[in-house]
Amino acid sequence: MYGLANAQQEPSGSPASLAKPEKKPVIIKADRIEGYYDKQEVEAIGNAEISHCEDVTITADRMKYFRKTDDAEATGNVLIERPNEIIEGSYLKFNLETEIGYMDQPSFHMKDGKGRSTGSMLTIDGRDNYQLKKGRFTNCPAGNDDWFLRADDLEVDNKEQIVTARNVSILFKDVPILYLPWMDFSYSGKRKTGMLSPIIGNTAKSGAEISLPFYLNIAPNVDATLTSRVMSKRGIMFSNEMRYMGDTTRGNLQVDVLPNDLLTEQTRYGLNLSHSQYLGKGWQGSLDYNKVSDGRFVRDLANNLAVTSRVNLLQRAAASYNTGLGIGGAMNFTAEVQSFQTLQDPRLPISSPFKRLPQFTLNAIKRNVAGLDFNLNSSWTNFSHQTLRDGKRAVFFPSVSMPLRNAFGYITPKVGLHYTRYDLSTTNGTQGKDPDRTLPIFSLDSGVVFDRETSIRGKKFTQTLEPQAFYVYIPFRDQSLLPLFDSAESDFSFAQMLTENRFSGNDRINDANQITFALTSRLLEPSTGIERLRVAVGQQFRFSDRRVLLQGQQVTSGKADFIAALSGHITSTIRSDTNIQFDENELRTEKIRTGISYRPEAGKVINLGYRFTRDILEQVDTSVQWPFAGNWNTVARINYSLEDDKLLAGLAGFEYQSCCWSLRFVLQRFTTATQRTSTALFVQLELNGLMDIGTNPLRTLQQSIPGYSQVN
Repeated sequence: MYGLANAQQEPSGSPASLAKPEKKPVIIKADRIEGYYDKQEVEAIGNAEISHCEDVTITADRMKYFRKTDDAEATGNVLIERPNEIIEGSYLKFNLETEIGYMDQPSFHMKDGKGRSTGSMLTIDGRDNYQLKKGRFTNCPAGNDDWFLRADDLEVDNKEQIVTARNVSILFKDVPILYLPWMDFSYSGKRKTGMLSPIIGNTAKSGAEISLPFYLNIAPNVDATLTSRVMSKRGIMFSNEMRYMGDTTRGNLQVDVLPNDLLTEQTRYGLNLSHSQYLGKGWQGSLDYNKVSDGRFVRDLANNLAVTSRVNLLQRAAASYNTGLGIGGAMNFTAEVQSFQTLQDPRLPISSPFKRLPQFTLNAIKRNVAGLDFNLNSSWTNFSHQTLRDGKRAVFFPSVSMPLRNAFGYITPKVGLHYTRYDLSTTNGTQGKDPDRTLPIFSLDSGVVFDRETSIRGKKFTQTLEPQAFYVYIPFRDQSLLPLFDSAESDFSFAQMLTENRFSGNDRINDANQITFALTSRLLEPSTGIERLRVAVGQQFRFSDRRVLLQGQQVTSGKADFIAALSGHITSTIRSDTNIQFDENELRTEKIRTGISYRPEAGKVINLGYRFTRDILEQVDTSVQWPFAGNWNTVARINYSLEDDKLLAGLAGFEYQSCCWSLRFVLQRFTTATQRTSTALFVQLELNGLMDIGTNPLRTLQQSIPGYSQVN
C-alpha cells in the first residue's frame, strides 16, 4: 500500500499559496498503513518507506509521520539513503522539511568507500552536517577494524568533506598508538590547512628526530608546509616549503634554517628557489637559485640520495624570447647569468665550473628555402673563475643542408662554418690574448627504411629494417693552446657516433674523416605506432687518426669501436636496455651498459644492471620488490663497485600492504658525492586516508627500485 500524506493544499492563486511555498509531497509505502485524521498522524507498519525528496529515502520496520510538523519517527532496522551516504540505526526522529533529527546506535557509510563510522548517537543538522557521540571512524572495509579513530565527538561536514574529532585516540590492532585533544582531516583527499602527522626517524649524522609539519592551504594555486624538525644531535631546524602555480607562473621555494647546530655551534641554512614565468609576447623568464651555508649541509642534514649526491648547486637567472620566422622558421634568443656553489670535500678537492656572467645565445632555423634548410647557432659568453684564467668567447656557426627525401629513404648533405674567437685575460703561448679558430664542417647523412608485417606468438607487428650511413669531414686545427671553459668528451654511444662533434661545448671541435654505418630494426604496434623493441648495431671507420684531444688523453687508433644496442620489451613482462662497445683492434670489450627488468604485475619487480668501463669502473646494481608471504613484500637494492670492492648504495627492508594500511621498515646506506657514507632508517605506518606515522621512505624506494609501486 502507499499513501500521499499532504493531499490537502490551498487552491492555486489563494493568499495562502502566495505567502507560503507549496510543500513537497511525502510518499509513504508499507505493508499496512493506518491513519488518524484528528491527530494528522500516519503510521506505516512492515517494510515501511517514506520519501520526501527524490534523493532521500527512509526505510524501517515501523514508522510514524506527523503531517502538521513534518516529523517522522522510525524504529527497527532504520536506514537513511542519500546520494553520498547510507546511515543505519535502531531509532530515528527526523524532520523531513528541515532535515534535522537524531538516530540511536548509528552506523554511517560513505558510498564511495572513503570512510565509515559508528557511535552511540547521531545528531543530524541539515543535509550536510552530522555529529556522532562516542564515535569511531575508519577507512577499512566493513568487517575490518585493523585501525580506527575513536573520539568523544565526531563532526562530519559533507559540504567541505571534512571530519572534525575531539578527544581522539588512534588505535591500530586495538592498541592505542596516538592521542590528540583535537584533529580534523579531509576524507576526500582535498587540501586543507592543519597539522600533518608527525615524522619520526633516525640518521647516523642527526640522531633520533621528529618533525612536526603544518600545512597551509593559502589559495587554490598556492600552498606551504611549515616544519619543525627536532634532532637529538643537532637541535631544532625550521623548514618552509612553498609552492605556487598560475596561468603564467609557477615555482617552488624551500628554506631550511638550523639556528644553532649543537655539534658545529654554527647557524646553518639551505635555500632552493625555482621559478618560471611567461612574460608575454614570446618572452619567458626563469630563476633557479640553490645555496647552503657550508659544504657539509646536505650531507649532514639530508637523507635523500638525489640531494646528497649533488656537488655543484646551480645558481641561474635567464630570460628568453621565442618567435617564428615565417613558415618553417623559428628563432630563439636567451640571456642568462649562471654560477655554481661547489661543495668541496677537503680530502678530494675539485675545481668548480666557470661562471657565465653573462651569456647571450641566438639560434635560428629556416626550412625549405628553395629546397634548402638554413641553421644558425651563435653565442657570446663572459667566463669567470676564482682561480683559473678568465675570458670571453664568441661563437658563430651557420650551416645549410639540403634534405632529399622520398617514401623509403633520404640523403642530407650539410655544410657549415664554425668560427670561434676569444678575448682572454692573460696570454697563452704564441696565440696571444685573442686567439680564434675557423673550421669548415661537412657531413652527409643517408638512410633507407624497409618494413614488413610480421607476427610473433599470434600478435601482429610492423618490423622495420633501417640501414644508415653518416659521413663527417672536419680538417685538423691545433687547439691545444685554446682554453677549456665548458668542453668535455661525450661518452661514446650509439647516438654520439651519429653526431659531428664528440666534444660538448664549443672549446674543442674534433678533426674527422670518418664514416659510420648503422643498422636498426624496430618492432612497432600497427594500431598505435608504439615501439616495442629496437635492435641496433653500428661501426665507425676513421680514415685518419684523431689528433684533437683533451689534456692527458692518448692518440686513438684509426679503427673505431663497434657498438650494439638492444632496448624495449623482449616479452610482455621483460624489458631490457643494453649497450656494448667493442674494440676490434685489441679484441676486447671497452664498455657495457646493460639493464634488464622483470615486471609481471604491480608490486613485483626485479632489476639487474651492470656497468663496465675498462680501467675506470665496474659496477653491479640490482633491486627488487617482491611478495614473500601473504601481503608481506621485501624491498632491497645493492649498488656495488667491483673495481673498488666497495658498497656504493644499499637498501633493505620489508613492507606490509593491506587494503587500508601499510607498514614499511627500510634501512638505507649510501656513499655521498664526497665519498662519505650516510645511513638512514625509515619506519612508517600509513593509515590510508587519515595519516602517515613515521618517516616516509616512498621517494627513496621509487628512486632506488625502478618500477616500485604501491599496491594497496
